[in-house]
Amino acid sequence: MAHRTRKRRLLGAIGVTAVATGTLLATTTLPAAHAEPAGAAAAGVTVRPDPSYAGDEFEGWGTSLVWFANATGDYPPAVREKLYRLLFGDDGLDLNIARYNIGGGNAPDVKDYLRAGGAVEGWWKAPAGTTREDVDWWDSDDPADWNKNADKTQRWWVDRIKQDITHWETFSNSPPWFMTESGYVSGNFDAGKDQLKTDSVDDFAEYLVGATERLEKAHGIKVDTLDPFNEPNTDYWGTQLGPDGEPVGGRQEGAHIGPELQQKVLRALAPVLDKSRSKAEISAMDETNPGIFATNWNSYPQEVRDLVGRMNVHTYGTGQRTTVRDLAKAADKPLWMSEVEGDWGDGQSFTDMRPGLGLAQRMVDDLRELEPKAWVFWQPVEDYDNMKPGGESAKGGNWGEIQLPFSCTSKDTLKSCPIHTNTKFDTARNFTHFIKPGDRLIKTDDTSSTAAISRKGDAATVVHVNSATEAHEVTLDLSKFGRVSSRATVTPVVTSSDGKLEKQKPVRVSGKRATLAVPGQSVTSFLVKGVSGVAKDAAELRTGHTYRLTGVQSGKDLTLAGNGTGLVIRTPDTTDPSGQQWRVAQIRGEDNRKRYVLTETASGKRLAVRDGALVAEPDEGRRDDAAQWIASSTGDGSWTLVNAATGQLPDVGGQSTNDGASVGVWQPNSGSNQRWKVTDVTSG
Repeated sequence: MAHRTRKRRLLGAIGVTAVATGTLLATTTLPAAHAEPAGAAAAGVTVRPDPSYAGDEFEGWGTSLVWFANATGDYPPAVREKLYRLLFGDDGLDLNIARYNIGGGNAPDVKDYLRAGGAVEGWWKAPAGTTREDVDWWDSDDPADWNKNADKTQRWWVDRIKQDITHWETFSNSPPWFMTESGYVSGNFDAGKDQLKTDSVDDFAEYLVGATERLEKAHGIKVDTLDPFNEPNTDYWGTQLGPDGEPVGGRQEGAHIGPELQQKVLRALAPVLDKSRSKAEISAMDETNPGIFATNWNSYPQEVRDLVGRMNVHTYGTGQRTTVRDLAKAADKPLWMSEVEGDWGDGQSFTDMRPGLGLAQRMVDDLRELEPKAWVFWQPVEDYDNMKPGGESAKGGNWGEIQLPFSCTSKDTLKSCPIHTNTKFDTARNFTHFIKPGDRLIKTDDTSSTAAISRKGDAATVVHVNSATEAHEVTLDLSKFGRVSSRATVTPVVTSSDGKLEKQKPVRVSGKRATLAVPGQSVTSFLVKGVSGVAKDAAELRTGHTYRLTGVQSGKDLTLAGNGTGLVIRTPDTTDPSGQQWRVAQIRGEDNRKRYVLTETASGKRLAVRDGALVAEPDEGRRDDAAQWIASSTGDGSWTLVNAATGQLPDVGGQSTNDGASVGVWQPNSGSNQRWKVTDVTSG
């Protein structure tokens, strides 16, 4: 994003200083006995990675390039190279996704008032003497109105990293000043009102595509997606003028663009992209949190949703992640967590573990609840001067995994322009080093752990966060894998206050289980070798099995209504369960977007959505999309059921807990009245 004077504090505090590139892993040899760190371990947890519920191939880890790239692209070579290694090197964060910001740019006569690195140069070239009052001069078809040499500092980074990047995205924080209502790229004077002028929508589309084309041609890269927005339906982006009429407030580019105007932009952008030299698809809409994302997306008519190739959401707010997960499944579109950062602290520090733990838990939660195909930092490099005490806050802050001054000059050295890393840098590498592009995220039943299977399917990784101060044991239960070799091992790689990515001795798996102790306030990557496949009884939902579906909010079972077609909730009837048992048949898909048909066993009627209502209908003839359900779970034993035709979920009306309360359908909203626990009641 381009983030406001970020006042939100997300969780805690911060990191470990590393003024060098990453820490090499120590090597070990087999065999190895189970070894525990010093000190008694607290009560442990059991983690069950479940490959029966797997995502599509993970695309990787990434970053936006602004503002750090704009600020540092002309730094001395030694400083830039060290930053490069920390971000993209094998021992650094090892990122493979980059989001290039297409700057808007204020008028030539406006003195820069944006934060360090925030004034990203636009791709336009204004005639001599142009002022902020001149807004009708630009013509996308006139080469003289384009500056092909714009933004050299951010583009230095494009050239430096292009061999490391597998996915490029361009995005916009603000249109150029001459397309805005206020005449400034920092937002409207009323931050809650649309900033893009309606008569500039077509020009904005041409500008974004023209800049993307020129970026691709100049640097020999291929941009996969273009997102025209950044946190558009918010009141973050506002410009304030001082007594002299000059802007004094609003320190970064941003533009409120409400849902209706978003639709106009997307309708204008699609045909321009279609006729362009770029093969980029549209991504949208990089909203600040899942709840506002859902508000925007649900306002789009189907023909606008069809224009979007991938859905992008930020997680500065964490509620309703599963809403966006289910919206993406309903739309059958890939989903990215395309930006987040945070402080997790109470003052700038490079040794406090709390920021590292806060970031790690955020990553676990995002991966578990959103099921994204990629996870992207806002900017891992922050302005040290802005984060030190007296910067954005009295105590300073821990934004970024890496901090250096954005005020360095070409004469500085690594000594005069030092680079610091905090514990967020260290714990992030527990994810980025061991869950690799091509791996597949899988379900776990522990909210402090995330897991993935390797691209080849012959290994797995579990990343576990222990935020407590006490050590505890972690038992990995590998019984849901189809094959566990007699020589299977688990190797812990531990980041704590005692060390970074410390590779410990492997532990042999016995009885499909391995128990290992982890230190307090640590993040551990468990590298599992010798597992593959899926056990026959691994899946919670299995074809041919029969289940009770019990509402999480009501505690009552989904039941066929007395009229034989409607659905209600009722207390389970242990003597006569007819109407309350549902046979499952998987009919399509192999990943976490599998489709099922649910048939009530006594009546032979299947669950479907017809004419906007949840119905039980004879399970006869073609099982069309309206009779197909995509099942989603966070691993807690509860599921949502996404109708493949409408994207709606079975929903207990009014969140009732009364026997006989009706069950209809509603858009995903992460409510407990839309979640169902499954109990296998298959006879025999």
